Amino acid sequence: METRWLTRKQLSAWLRLAAVLELLPTALDSQLRRDAQLTHFDYQVLAMLSEAPDRTMRMAKLAEGTTATLARLSHVVQRLETRGLLQRVPCPTDRRATNARLTEDGWKKVQDAAPGHVTFVRDNVIDALTPDQITQLADIGQAILHRLDPDAARAGMYQWYDAPDPAD
Repeated sequence: METRWLTRKQLSAWLRLAAVLELLPTALDSQLRRDAQLTHFDYQVLAMLSEAPDRTMRMAKLAEGTTATLARLSHVVQRLETRGLLQRVPCPTDRRATNARLTEDGWKKVQDAAPGHVTFVRDNVIDALTPDQITQLADIGQAILHRLDPDAARAGMYQWYDAPDPAD
């Protein structure tokens, strides 16, 4: 099979995407560590729990929603549990499963961290784009995700807000 090399235009686009993929996670972590003593992944876990019914989710569902392995999630949950931000509790409907539940301190942490995080995302990503580019970015993300996750098995997080927004 012959290699299909990238054109200059394709290579330019790819290298810009690769740079964003390298720079953005570090920048997100820096902002959240500075302002809330959280990593971006910590924040994702707490934010997902904050939006779940009773602020509780099965660990497997939380792993799916954050696109993490159960092993990675368990490590982070243990760290957040030690800090009093969440707790692991037995699932009342399945004795084999464990739930993660946001504590009151965890809820306060999310509420305190959210404004700075949203401001950072708006300043560095959203406001850099036109409304048409926001739509294009969503479409581009969906096209790439379809290749990486064709069965949408890991779609929990990135499909949460697909319903039309009344504010738009």
